[in-house]
Amino acid sequence: MPASLEPAVSLVQVSIRLGGMLIQNGMTFQLAAGEFVAILGPNGAGKSTLLKMLLGLLRASEGEVLVLGKVPRTGNQQIGYLPQFLNLDSMNTLRARDIVGFGLDGHRWGLGLFNRDREKKLDRILDEVDALEFSRAAFDELSGGERQRLLLAQALISDPQLLLLDEPLASLDIAHSQEVIALVTRICRSRGITVLLVTHDVNPLIAHIDKVLYLANGRSALGRPEEVITSDALSRLYGSPVEVVSSQGRRFVIGAEV
Repeated sequence: MPASLEPAVSLVQVSIRLGGMLIQNGMTFQLAAGEFVAILGPNGAGKSTLLKMLLGLLRASEGEVLVLGKVPRTGNQQIGYLPQFLNLDSMNTLRARDIVGFGLDGHRWGLGLFNRDREKKLDRILDEVDALEFSRAAFDELSGGERQRLLLAQALISDPQLLLLDEPLASLDIAHSQEVIALVTRICRSRGITVLLVTHDVNPLIAHIDKVLYLANGRSALGRPEEVITSDALSRLYGSPVEVVSSQGRRFVIGAEV
């Protein structure tokens, strides 16, 4: 298969177990390069666990997993990652640009040495996420939306081909959520990278995403939102009746924990 046609992510009959509990069973799907995919499902369905598996932090119990054509491994600079939980207290007094710089040399002791190429790259990434104007401010002076822009810049600093975002909208209000969604969409399209974004509410994303990956009850379904977020499809996933109600371009799931 030519490199341009190689799937960004490929799972074949993958099962995931944690502590002896089956989280997902027989996951089989492919994600193409450049796709923007939202990952949905109830708590405990395996959304964050799936991202950790793609990062090489966890291994599948069964099946084959390929990321960018290779078996997942830790420290892969071709993957950018924004985790759900971060200890931000230690960052409060740091400058915004220094936090982004951790994505370049955070594995080294200290804040990294100054050099012209490093600073140019930081400026380029900060400008790409519309954060250049507050890049010299202290982290604790920034709003939630501004902080998410910086953390996104940190995930992008290695110029990844795959971007994994674990609930980046969870702590944001509607206005800042829309800003982050628009930014991620722009980056996905302009860079041509694959984006997987975990969320509990697909409605703000429907106009932007290519596909939905829905995880529930140990099963998974991948497709366009209008294919997956339906009463029939979700009832099959949950193994019990689920009703999806559409109103003014939004979808509401009734009868299941979401």
